[in-house]
Amino acid sequence: MRVSAPVLVFSHLAVAGGVYASIDRRPVDTEVKNSGFLQVDTTRILSATVESLREENRLLVFTYKGKAEVEVERTKYWLLRAWQRLSVPAVVPYQLDLADLTLADVTYEERAKLVRVKLPRITLGDIAFEPEKATTTNGGILTWDDDQVEALRKLNYASARKAMVAQAQQKGLLNAAKRQAVENIESYFSIPLRIAGQPDVKVVATFD
Repeated sequence: MRVSAPVLVFSHLAVAGGVYASIDRRPVDTEVKNSGFLQVDTTRILSATVESLREENRLLVFTYKGKAEVEVERTKYWLLRAWQRLSVPAVVPYQLDLADLTLADVTYEERAKLVRVKLPRITLGDIAFEPEKATTTNGGILTWDDDQVEALRKLNYASARKAMVAQAQQKGLLNAAKRQAVENIESYFSIPLRIAGQPDVKVVATFD
C-alpha cells in the first residue's frame, strides 16, 4: 500500500459570524453595576462568556481542503492480483474543544485592563470526503469480483483518511488555525465587554 506525498491545496475559513451569534443568547450586560471599576461586573461578564463558550462545545475555527492520492493491492494464491488507485478531495475542520473551559482558564489584571484566556489544543474534526469528485482506477484479475473491489475501496479510504490527517498537521496549517482561533476567542470575549461599556479592556488569548 502506498500513500503519495501530500498534495498542496488550500482553504482557510474562519467562522467569526457563528462565534458572534451565540453571544446574543446571553444578556451579560444586564449584570453591570457601578460599584467600582470592573469588579463584580467583569467577573460576571467573563463567567457568562465562559459558559456560553462551553455551550458551543466544539468551536470550528479553520478548515483545510486537500486531496488524498492512495493505492492498495491485494493478491490471492500468489497469482491472482487486484489493485486500486484512489484520488479523492476532502475537507478537514480544525476545532477548539471548549467543553472543559472554566474561569480558571481566564484571568483579569485590573491595573493593566487585560484579560488573558488560555486555550485548549487545536483538534481535528471529522474529515469530510467528496466521493462524487473522486477518481478510481481498478486493475488485476480479482477486480472482476465486486466484493474485492469494495474491499479495496474500504482500504483506500482508510489510507486516504490517514493521508489527510498527515496533511492537516503541517506546521503552516496548524499555525494558521491557531491564529484564527486566537482572533475568534479574543473577539468572543471583547464583544460583551464593549457592550458593558468597557471597550478599553484588552483580551489576549494564548495556547499553552
